[in-house]
Amino acid sequence: MSICGPFDPAFSDLPDVMPVFPLSGALLLPRGHLPLNIFEPRYINMVTDALGQDRIIGMIQPRPDQHNSYFMDPDHPAIFSTGCAGRITAFSETDDGRFLITLTGVCRFNVVEELPNNDGGYRAVRGDFAPWKDDLDIPADDMPINRDRLRMALEAYFAQHSLRSCWDTLADSDDEMLITTISMGCRLSPLEKQALLECTTLYDRGDMLTTLLEMAVHAGPKHMHGSTN
Repeated sequence: MSICGPFDPAFSDLPDVMPVFPLSGALLLPRGHLPLNIFEPRYINMVTDALGQDRIIGMIQPRPDQHNSYFMDPDHPAIFSTGCAGRITAFSETDDGRFLITLTGVCRFNVVEELPNNDGGYRAVRGDFAPWKDDLDIPADDMPINRDRLRMALEAYFAQHSLRSCWDTLADSDDEMLITTISMGCRLSPLEKQALLECTTLYDRGDMLTTLLEMAVHAGPKHMHGSTN
């Protein structure tokens, strides 16, 4: 089932080269919505340039250094080989010089090569969308996710971290939006989020998400990265 929205790009519309925004812990999935607060000068330049072209920005995570708690080069960290391109679907300016944007996920990509630095100071890559072209189609529902298991895992996860369950709000969503919203919203580690990004099918992502939530509950509150609990 193909997307037929009037503003949705076709596969042939996807760019060969795109700016990328390396942001640890940020997960963008096809048809997901990611709000971003843009304030660094290089990323102000990136958004300005994207608005003047095809409005496409690639979200990609820096690759954590497994031996140190810091990136080897904090200003130019190595990045994962797979990210997700998003289209700017909402945009506003603030009085103090920031951009508030929303990226809507379009299609995942593999990094072919990173391009030399540009005048704007942001990073850009040549991407290959072909391996992920099925992202442009709504996933088939021939293999439904196990909602009961996911609900139990999510409610236990929320209860453990003193958060109010959002299941009632999400329950009416279709499988893709349910999995996408929870995957993007839960505070999992960068490696866990990358694993969710690279899942081949929606069923696989749903199964992995449920397992990660169950593991987080089993491990206890310290597993929740960034938590002060």
